[in-house]
Amino acid sequence: MRDPDVEAIFKFIKPEDGGRKLCVSGYRPAHKVCENYLTTGIHHYYDKDIVYPGEFIWGTITFITPEYYPNCLWKGKIITIQEGRKIVGYAEIVKIFNKILRSDNKTEHDNGV
Repeated sequence: MRDPDVEAIFKFIKPEDGGRKLCVSGYRPAHKVCENYLTTGIHHYYDKDIVYPGEFIWGTITFITPEYYPNCLWKGKIITIQEGRKIVGYAEIVKIFNKILRSDNKTEHDNGV
């Protein structure tokens, strides 16, 4: 497995609001990295392996094929975490390790939410 692409703060929606019951490190949901692109990414959570809805946790995401959606992320951008069309949480980008993904063009239109 390659190095992570980003560090993020994760927040998952509670089950009664349409979210999951829990998430574990290694979870592979879709992420809306730009307005018209969903991609899979592997989560790794710091400090614990199980995250319950409503909790905030720091961790990393390793996206698949980031070369197909370059220049789409910036520090502070919030992307959705999805299972198909269903939004189950959000990730705020804290640090971008993969320079292919970095963008200087920060617009709300592309903020994923």
